[in-house]
Amino acid sequence: MKLQLCLCHWASNYAELGLYTTARPCPDHLWPCNLHYSDRVSHRGGSLLLHSVLGKHPLKNKRKREMQRLKELIKVRFSFNSRAGFLSTQRGFSALPDYSQHENLEDQVLVEGRAKSRAAVLNRPSSLNALTAPMVARLKRLYESWEENPDIGFVLMKGSGRAFCSGGDMIWLNELVNEGRVEECKSFFQMLYKFVYLQGTYLKPHVAILDGITMGCGAGISLPGMFSVVTDKTIFAYPETQMGFHPDAGASYYLSRLPGCLGEYLALTGDKLNGVEMIACGLATHYSLNARLALIEERLGRLITDDRTVIETSLAQYGDIVFPDKTSVLHKIETIDKCFGHDTVEEIIDALENEAASSYENWCKTALRKIKEASPLSLKIALRSIREGRFQSLDQCLAREYRVSLTGISKTVSTDLFEGTRARLLDKDFAPKWNPPSLGEVSEDMVDCYFSPPGEVEPELELPTAIREPYI
Repeated sequence: MKLQLCLCHWASNYAELGLYTTARPCPDHLWPCNLHYSDRVSHRGGSLLLHSVLGKHPLKNKRKREMQRLKELIKVRFSFNSRAGFLSTQRGFSALPDYSQHENLEDQVLVEGRAKSRAAVLNRPSSLNALTAPMVARLKRLYESWEENPDIGFVLMKGSGRAFCSGGDMIWLNELVNEGRVEECKSFFQMLYKFVYLQGTYLKPHVAILDGITMGCGAGISLPGMFSVVTDKTIFAYPETQMGFHPDAGASYYLSRLPGCLGEYLALTGDKLNGVEMIACGLATHYSLNARLALIEERLGRLITDDRTVIETSLAQYGDIVFPDKTSVLHKIETIDKCFGHDTVEEIIDALENEAASSYENWCKTALRKIKEASPLSLKIALRSIREGRFQSLDQCLAREYRVSLTGISKTVSTDLFEGTRARLLDKDFAPKWNPPSLGEVSEDMVDCYFSPPGEVEPELELPTAIREPYI
């Protein structure tokens, strides 16, 4: 096998040895090349043979000696690399940069092009499409460019595998903090909340297909958009209090606007809703069976429009009218309001215990168990966050959630976030040691620390409210 190529890279490898101190320009490159472009390398049976095709030349003998010397040095180089195990990282023949290390990052958010639309596909199925900083940064860049592109009428987002998005990658965040890379964690939350705000103020119609697991900030990056399609496989939850964290990424905005005290119930218990229940309580706009999603995507892909009414009609054509079954927690809304309408977590627990004793309903016992398993500090933070969010705009909710998140990763008040990650995702012993361990030991000052504005050193979350008007 013969390869016609320039030997610039060989020369660069041996320049440090003092070989070929005089350089001649190579017509194939813009930098000096120590070997003439007509030199040729051939590989036979694992050894390298160099052939000069210069023809007759006044310096033919000297050239032959130089080539022979290079031949021997190349043999030495290959022998050394083989023993040292360097072949896997050896420079290739191409002078182009190696982008292979970046391909995986782009593969985590794929792009599908349609006639008048674009689709972003979350593509980490082995991690249930959990979000990392590179994924959020790529989403933000894509959405900003698509919004400015007049040839794109609307945007779609979906996930690959059995999840839409399970939320933020808490294991990844835990590793960053343990390695002392707290600033990268801050950048992640900053980028995430800015993307949520971009979604909530997006100028073009947006369709999120929430097929499968949709939890935490996975809901935050999709629900603020114009349309959200749920299916018979959708599972929605905000289990952050069981993780020692708080419902974030805009959760205090849209959970607080659910009927009655349903938002408080979901935030404190981390209970799940299915697709039908999301439609019934107003979290989603359209319902479809999973088997029909291919038809919906095919229909949307053929649309040449940016008219929201046309998109809405297309979604409705393959939708279903559904109602929650008799076992749904939504049929308990009056009891939820009675129990979760109290001012404090302690009073909510007392009300649930009284209700469980008088009604013997299993959902009360389940709600109590989940609340008692959660971080006491997180419970108080979550309740206050939902209550404040009810009277705030989206940007105000995100700014407050940003304060809470930064305090949580700083470990200045508590390490519950990292203890919850350890117990539920790493060691999986499901026996977190919360600090403080009980509601009675959580002081008002501790909770206030999470909601207080950051000091002069730590800036607030800056959102483009001047050019993207928030809504109430």
